[in-house]
Amino acid sequence: MKLFNSKKTVDSEPKADGICRLPLSSFSQNKFLILFIVIFIISLLIFVTTMIREINDNKALESQQTKLYEDMQMATENSNEIVENKMLPQYKALYEQNDEFIGWLKIEDTVIDYPVMQCSEDEDFYLSHDFYKVENSNGCLILDNDSNAGVGTMEQEYINGSVPSTNLIIHGHTMKSGQMFGDLNLYKNKEYGFSHNIICFDTLYEKREYELIAVFYSQVYYQSEDVFKYYNFFQADTHEEFDNWYNNIKEMSLYDTRVTAEYGDEFITLSCCAYHVNDGRFVVVGKRIK
Repeated sequence: MKLFNSKKTVDSEPKADGICRLPLSSFSQNKFLILFIVIFIISLLIFVTTMIREINDNKALESQQTKLYEDMQMATENSNEIVENKMLPQYKALYEQNDEFIGWLKIEDTVIDYPVMQCSEDEDFYLSHDFYKVENSNGCLILDNDSNAGVGTMEQEYINGSVPSTNLIIHGHTMKSGQMFGDLNLYKNKEYGFSHNIICFDTLYEKREYELIAVFYSQVYYQSEDVFKYYNFFQADTHEEFDNWYNNIKEMSLYDTRVTAEYGDEFITLSCCAYHVNDGRFVVVGKRIK
């Protein structure tokens, strides 16, 4: 006879071997509970480890910036020499520490105030390394290998040097902390764009300024897709090449910057990840004015 007790969770009817067992449902519940606890603990450990690494990486980045500024200031104070096609003293001091240093990007009243690197052997190296080539999740800002920052100065018409590319593309991480290009998407706001419309990029040889001309969302497409790919434009050798690029970025721009350009102008493009689509990108473009 089967006995029933609403307070019991076991089947009291003896089995063939005379042993009472927990019902399968209770065993499954315990099993899933243990699994949930294990997953929770592992997730917590991963989260804590990630947070600690991010904090340490940000501290290392702050130390790097402080040290680089100190080195630049010291080099500037110790040199009054101005020589054609020679590096600016503050940047020469950094170049001597790392010859993959290519320039400095700064936008007033933002966190963007960083060295820019260009590694011809491994373009992705500085996605995960700092100026001193130490692993860091913030990485560095990277000048695309198809961009030529130029050697010399516009004032000297780059004689005995090299003329910069029509368009310099600089890539950077969209860090949650706001570091690197983490806050670049603030440019989607028209008022913000107008109040931060000057982009300063110094090469090793000269100081430059660019004025905001376009802000847009895009993405990385398959190579076979016949669409406008902003990240493939580096040099305009013809009016047609320039017009195709210029008309597309102006059409895609989130708002009218009231800045125009013409064939022969130079540009800078800041590019970072965006999450509106797979492989999305957020892009800010400036026209050289100095």
